[in-house]
Amino acid sequence: MKRKVIHILNRLNIGGIVPQVINTVKHLQDDFEVQLLTGRIEASEAGADYLLNGSNIKPVFIPDMQRGIDLKKDYKAYHQIKKIIDEVKPDVVHTHAAKPGALGRLAAIHAKVPAVLHTFHGHVFHSYFGKAKTRFFLETERWLAKKSSAVIAISQLQKREMVEDFNLCPAEKMKVINYGYELERFYTNIELKRKNFRQQWKLNEDDLVIGIIGRVVPIKNHALFLKAFHQVLQHYPNKVKAFVIGDGEEKEHMQQLCDALNLSFTNQPSEQAIVTFTSWIKDIETAYAGIDMLALSSLNEGTPISLIEAQAAGLPIVTTDVGGVRDTILMNDRVLVVPSNEIDLYSHALLQQVKNSLSNTDRDADENRQFVQAKFGLQQMVGNIKELYMELLSNVNS
Repeated sequence: MKRKVIHILNRLNIGGIVPQVINTVKHLQDDFEVQLLTGRIEASEAGADYLLNGSNIKPVFIPDMQRGIDLKKDYKAYHQIKKIIDEVKPDVVHTHAAKPGALGRLAAIHAKVPAVLHTFHGHVFHSYFGKAKTRFFLETERWLAKKSSAVIAISQLQKREMVEDFNLCPAEKMKVINYGYELERFYTNIELKRKNFRQQWKLNEDDLVIGIIGRVVPIKNHALFLKAFHQVLQHYPNKVKAFVIGDGEEKEHMQQLCDALNLSFTNQPSEQAIVTFTSWIKDIETAYAGIDMLALSSLNEGTPISLIEAQAAGLPIVTTDVGGVRDTILMNDRVLVVPSNEIDLYSHALLQQVKNSLSNTDRDADENRQFVQAKFGLQQMVGNIKELYMELLSNVNS
């Protein structure tokens, strides 16, 4: 008889950690009976239910689980989760992200589930909230970590930060399991994907497009990118365009910033606009084929997925030096890393990559592709998770 596993995720939205969790639950099906619990997506987000196609996973929605703190709804969501756990009687409960990590682990601990573990895809211990709220979250996470069977970090750097800087739990309780991806789609049929993307968005073949991919929220600091992009245009007018791929609460603010910087922008395909806000793109590999460079300007990151995908796609990169960035990239002249929120340094790095691209500087992308394929392959990640489950369950039974 297969062991039962419940995964709990905040919501099935495009981008972020969702493809990771879905790939995990899909590939665990051969060895475990897997169920996925999730909250509802927000109005500004697009759903990622389609990623479950080809699996037997039918998500169970927790109506009251949402991102923001709402004590009444959180209390209801806890009881909704606890009821399901009591009915299913899983051997393992595995939670993802802050809200599911708190409610899901609390319910699993109270239900005496044999193995309870949580993956920190990122964290909220700096750059998100004020001191008092951050302190509350940290103390809560310390208590939950103490009660958990194991905690998963997604990089060695994140583990060091959690253990040494935040004293979250003993080092032996925190396991490192890198993200795993099906990366082949980012470096196959590139020419056709590029042609289709650029035709769809009315781009000229000689337009050099810098893309920034992810949620348009404060922590991603799109303002740094747009300000730096504005400086690049002073050197290369009519040569360079920007694509903001994603959506979120800061989108309107970023469009206001475009107005302030005198950057023409659009939400639709356009030959004239300098900045294009595409919202979410489901077949994201076509976007990587269609753009010429990737930017990341975040104030904090766990394992930034866009950097892994961009390296698989062979793109040059400019990124801020935050969180797990350095554990995600191969340091060479294709990847320029600058301190967080330093506009002059970021602008200079962006300008340098534009110069290299426009001068057709030959820089081999194969090394970066091989690096991410070896470190972030899907099968390796799933195998590591299976091994951890069995280790935890064997410790319970011994």
